[in-house]
Amino acid sequence: MKNPDAGWRDNADAPNDVVLKVVPARYPWRMAGAAFALFIITGVVQSIATNPRWEWGVFAQWFFEPAILNGLGKTLLLTLLGTLFGSILGTGLALARLARSWLLNALAWSYIWLFRSLPLLLVLIILYNFAYLYDSLSLGVPFTSITFFTHATTDLLDQFSVAVLGLSLVQAAYTAEIIRGGIVGVDQGQHEAAAALGLPPYRRTFRIILPQALRAILPTGFNEVISLAKGTSIVYVLSMPELFYTVQVIYNRTQQVIPLLMVASVWYLCITTVLSVLQHFVENYFARGVVRQRRPARLTLFRRSATLKESSDVRSA
Repeated sequence: MKNPDAGWRDNADAPNDVVLKVVPARYPWRMAGAAFALFIITGVVQSIATNPRWEWGVFAQWFFEPAILNGLGKTLLLTLLGTLFGSILGTGLALARLARSWLLNALAWSYIWLFRSLPLLLVLIILYNFAYLYDSLSLGVPFTSITFFTHATTDLLDQFSVAVLGLSLVQAAYTAEIIRGGIVGVDQGQHEAAAALGLPPYRRTFRIILPQALRAILPTGFNEVISLAKGTSIVYVLSMPELFYTVQVIYNRTQQVIPLLMVASVWYLCITTVLSVLQHFVENYFARGVVRQRRPARLTLFRRSATLKESSDVRSA
């Protein structure tokens, strides 16, 4: 039998007429794993949808209840203020950790060590009982009777103020290490080039270093924001009517525990989903100057596969 390849071995134009059949790679174990996962997910969905004890009618009744929405608003406000104040304080702490002053470095390290060591619940309870330690807060010259400002502690630290302060203080400690890690990750040549241009330190930091560090800071930073959004549920110990505390009050009165917990769960899922989508767009915005090969979307891969199959069928015909 004649070898079909022998006729064009010495002909440079002949290979253009040869039709190559592209056979996609097969991944049987991947398909088996996907089928098993789909089987498990289908079973879970069926169990949740058909079990009357989930009480989805009660869930629908309370989901948009004004008391629930008011608690949701408090949760969002705590997340926003905790992120804002924590980021501002955390940036200052990170810059202090990188400063050449041993005093600033030691103070920032001590702050981070302290608030990363203490549980958030403990910090909130201590702050809530701060008035027991100090009747008033004052500003003046230490070890003298000179006072510029004084105010009763109970008037300054109410439930909301304690919640914002506690969340911000703890969040700042973690944010400081995230920002410091991002700055340290910038190539040392960028620092040297900025210094060679004669830029002052603050302009080097905010115009050259931080914009590059943001690409490393943002993913971990958004994880901390998402953790903060869920961590606001801890302030229930202050009897503050945020989302989780409101749900607790309602199910203690109605004894409809599971559906009301599902109300809180779905709202937390909505919050984290919005933050995740926002993270995606913010990361893409700050990655504009970076050349990287991005994985095509599933729809794009499907279209390419269909086009390739059609082309192969046409050539075979």
